[in-house]
Amino acid sequence: MNPTRRRRLWFVLALLAAAGLAATLVAFALQRNIAYLYTPNEVLSGSAGPAVSSGDARFRLGGMVETGSFRRDEGSLVSHFRVTDGDAQLDVTYDKILPDLFREGQAVVATGRMDGGRFVAEDVLAKHDETYVPKEVADKMGLAHSKHNVDAAPGAGAKE
Repeated sequence: MNPTRRRRLWFVLALLAAAGLAATLVAFALQRNIAYLYTPNEVLSGSAGPAVSSGDARFRLGGMVETGSFRRDEGSLVSHFRVTDGDAQLDVTYDKILPDLFREGQAVVATGRMDGGRFVAEDVLAKHDETYVPKEVADKMGLAHSKHNVDAAPGAGAKE
């Protein structure tokens, strides 16, 4: 093998190694910034995965703010409320100013982590009118209810 060919081979190998390293770094960066949407039922049942339940993963929690569950610590911004999907409820703590549209009985999407049995929110997004529910939340809640109703109905899914 002559020196020019060897130099070209090393250049190609170095270029491939650099491309592989860049692809790996991009994949890790994207993985850390992805926040999947789960309902309280998925989180509490464990179907969202062990990393979600243990508090290792950052994710989005979607559902409705349970009526009668909101309270604020006196003299601070810390808020406590429950998010429900109709099948399960999950306690949420948030220590910033809530959006103006935040209300009990309304759809909400909160981003954060689990801390014990409580969800600690970093961001809270509220819906914009009384008929709107975010599509992801509506789909997840509809899926949870359809699974629950099929499992609960005797003979459901059986054809004659």
